Amino acid sequence: MRLTGVSPESGGTGLSVHTTLPNPSTRPGLHLPGRVTVAAGPEDVPVRHIRLGLVTTVEPDDPAAPKRLVQFHQVPIAGRFVVPANRRRAVDFALPLPWETPVTIFGGVPLLSLRMGLRTEVSLDPDLDQGAMVPVFVHPIPTQQHLFAALDTLGFTIRQAGLQEGGLPGVQHTLPLHQRWGYWVGPLYAGPITEMEVILVTNSAGLEAILWMDRRLALAGITHQSISRFRIWHEDADRRDWVATVDGWVRHAINRHAAAAAHADWSAQITGSAHVSRHPDEPVRPGYGRAGTAGEGSAGGDGT
Repeated sequence: MRLTGVSPESGGTGLSVHTTLPNPSTRPGLHLPGRVTVAAGPEDVPVRHIRLGLVTTVEPDDPAAPKRLVQFHQVPIAGRFVVPANRRRAVDFALPLPWETPVTIFGGVPLLSLRMGLRTEVSLDPDLDQGAMVPVFVHPIPTQQHLFAALDTLGFTIRQAGLQEGGLPGVQHTLPLHQRWGYWVGPLYAGPITEMEVILVTNSAGLEAILWMDRRLALAGITHQSISRFRIWHEDADRRDWVATVDGWVRHAINRHAAAAAHADWSAQITGSAHVSRHPDEPVRPGYGRAGTAGEGSAGGDGT
């Protein structure tokens, strides 16, 4: 599928911008290829630069504030040049996507709450900017997809997905936002917890999974919250027993959550910052735990 974004003529200069993506579907860590074509009107048009930016809607830190449009990744693709009158110039690009780029496709279906676009900014002399926007669809990388599939197998049901402005205390981020996946808890784990948020922070080596138990209920004053962190490598992901691994993570996280409830004097002091800033477990190395069975705590590390 080829998508093209076309901007209106800019400020009487007669310049128009067309941005074309031969395939708007991509994944974090890949390059998104395309072409920007600028066409001049009856006069020469001097261009200062062309930049590409990924744009999406995020929830601000203040829960009472409305969502806002944020450009979270920008790359220049051309410097100064002149488009001669009645001529055009094409600039090919391969935009590198950060490993933390939010996923907008879940189960093969675009999520309406996670729309993303590629904005083309053409800066003209003296002060005119214009941007054309085309949609981008970001599919999960295999490690993320395996984790989502394991949660589904274990009975978890997706409740919502969204983007939050800013990072998490103690967690290394490269982008000014992070993605949260909200799940209703599967019947196998019901009782100690009601819902769970999953935050995935990905890099070229692996991903860090943050399991946040009952955050919304804690904010409402109904119960407490707890957070556990786990790491895993991308390498050998296709041969891992993901159900056993994720089950081990969830069980250990629930045990920590139950321990917090059993010590009222301690659980009353729980804050997101105090728990997120703890060091995550060592990465699960390739082959570790593949022969295990569901419920083994060692499948995802000790969670301490």
